[in-house]
Amino acid sequence: MPGKEINSWFDEWKTESLYREAVENCNDCVDDSPIGRDGIIVGPILRLRNVDYESFLYKGSILVITRGHGTAPKITYQTGYSYAEDCGSKDPQFSEGEFTSTLFHEEGRGESTFYFFRYDIEIPLVDVEQMVKYQLDGEWRPHFRFFIPAKSANFNMISYSCNGFSLSVDTTRFQGSLWFDILNKHSKIHYSVMLGGGDQIYSDSIQIYCEKVKEWTQTINPVKKFSTVVDEEFHRQLNEFYLTEYLEWYGYGHWKGATPKSKTTQRCFPIAMATIPSINIWDDHDIIDGFGSYAHTFMKTDAFSSIGKAAYKYYMLFQHHVSITERKAYLEDPMWIIGPNPSPYIREPSHSIFTRVGPNMGLLGLDCRTERKLKEIVSEDTYDVVFKKLVAEANKAKMDHLFVMLGVPIAYPRLVFLEWLFSSSLLAPLRALAKRGIIVGHGFINEFNGDVELLDDLNDHWCARHHKKERNGLVARLQDYGAKYGIRITILSGDVHLASIGRFMTKRHRHPLIFNAEQSKRENAKVENEPENDMRLMFNVISSAVVNTPPPNGMASLLQSKANIHHFDHETDEDAVPIFNVEVSGSNHRKEKCFLNKRNWSDIIPVENAMKNEYLSQILKSKVGDVILPGIVSDTTGMNKINHHDENTKQTNKTNPDKGFFAYPITEKGVIVSLNMETDVENPDSKTTKYCLPIPELRMTCDSLSHSGLKHCNLH
Repeated sequence: MPGKEINSWFDEWKTESLYREAVENCNDCVDDSPIGRDGIIVGPILRLRNVDYESFLYKGSILVITRGHGTAPKITYQTGYSYAEDCGSKDPQFSEGEFTSTLFHEEGRGESTFYFFRYDIEIPLVDVEQMVKYQLDGEWRPHFRFFIPAKSANFNMISYSCNGFSLSVDTTRFQGSLWFDILNKHSKIHYSVMLGGGDQIYSDSIQIYCEKVKEWTQTINPVKKFSTVVDEEFHRQLNEFYLTEYLEWYGYGHWKGATPKSKTTQRCFPIAMATIPSINIWDDHDIIDGFGSYAHTFMKTDAFSSIGKAAYKYYMLFQHHVSITERKAYLEDPMWIIGPNPSPYIREPSHSIFTRVGPNMGLLGLDCRTERKLKEIVSEDTYDVVFKKLVAEANKAKMDHLFVMLGVPIAYPRLVFLEWLFSSSLLAPLRALAKRGIIVGHGFINEFNGDVELLDDLNDHWCARHHKKERNGLVARLQDYGAKYGIRITILSGDVHLASIGRFMTKRHRHPLIFNAEQSKRENAKVENEPENDMRLMFNVISSAVVNTPPPNGMASLLQSKANIHHFDHETDEDAVPIFNVEVSGSNHRKEKCFLNKRNWSDIIPVENAMKNEYLSQILKSKVGDVILPGIVSDTTGMNKINHHDENTKQTNKTNPDKGFFAYPITEKGVIVSLNMETDVENPDSKTTKYCLPIPELRMTCDSLSHSGLKHCNLH
């Protein structure tokens, strides 16, 4: 551990050289399991639990898993200044101590026993950002550190999803790792938390490597498949699969898919988890592809529901550091928003998350998978509990921003025709023949219930016909909540393997009656020039995938063709932000301006933090008061300032509201969202190109908004 000397405490963390070697051969993995025979095999993994701004207390946890012996490793820590300039001539360190351990789960497998230790973190907030360095059994590594914002500062956040490959992806072409890029930026920006928006692990290989599940999925007789009883051996194999899958992925970044070319070792992922605390929600691949979006008769089968129950157990253990047998940690931690009823298939209550991520920012992680059914994502009773919590938090202390984690995008093009086609009786004869293996290539139908393979993905979407009513009700309820309390709401999503930003905003009048022409112009000008006063403005930042392969160019083109303006109600329009005007190289104007099919991750930085950070200020080259057109960040000019003339492209940045090009101001209480897009999949340097959108706070309030004209809505 570094000593008390200032120059050793403020060590230079050279991530580019430290972890570059970890990227080598990231498109391959060892043939055997990498899990160690004894000692520490997983961890340390950091988790953010809750930040209390009444007592100014930061709460988190660390997960460490050992094999072979049940003695808890010792974790000691020291806290101190993050920056030398904050320290001056004072001692750079504040305090030191030891994190208390709890053995919260142990599990035997063969001759081995695995011990799960949780270490509780409780550190007081102070007037400056703190760096916490910790040792594990006397060993310190450069990434054994994390950063706690000052008591007056909001959090720097990462949002990511789809952290793994689909079963048959050819991984050989991916020679970089975006986790390396995350580490490189983290060392300069100091991210306070990373938000896992679902699919933190890909468990679809259960149908290959779990013999009982493999046998069950290959059962052709539907009566036999639906009536299969899960016996003790079936349960044992389910537990063994998920335990092994998590140990290999969370401990070593190791994964093996369905083909000899489907392999990866994401060594930078466990390193990132040791230096950036996580908050996670889950999605279907954390369980198995499509869980929750199949017909009720299939979902309730003993085999499929047992898969969900086993996945839930290990999701809680690894992603939340909690055992479902612990009453206090599982049911009483103040960060949880517990669903009032057991879920239909997993038979456990949903666990949504709320915490402050700064004195003026809140985070809601909505559990959209535990309760999910084909025709319902979250129950009405659970929505009521969630919004009751949000109201209580708004009354407790002012929030300028609320970030809502939804696994699947809620502002996204409709694919109604494909949904209709794949569920249509027109394809019934082909489905029947495919089930018998008579015609159609592998992958036309899934092996679970015989539906067309992509139907579960379409049924997952909020805009699917089964979910449209629920979706509109949630959006309207969020709009009303934000308007009443003056909170800017931003939705964070993933799932779709590309980047985009959906947008709800006050409707512009495009065909005003002649006698209302002047009034319409004034109202339109207000919408265009005063987004900080638009109570209906709500962005859906879609960042996916941090690891998985992007879809082909044709999918981006299809989505762009469907990205028309939709009238959510008579006063709200819905569209997508044309942020991807140029390629990651900075040249060649793109037709698919709203969708970019490259691997990516996003970050959300409070404007105040961005302006103070030397690294970011040099990149963004912007200041409070600048008005920005969403788009690529130029090496020479930074963010796209309105009316700036670029000598290289000979173009001037201008708005064009009729085509969706709106500009947004950088405000003191705003945030800057960046989509960090992979520049070159074949380069182990793993660089990304930054596309930015400033989001202003909301400066107006009203008791309620009109939702006249809103169709398909269960708002109450």
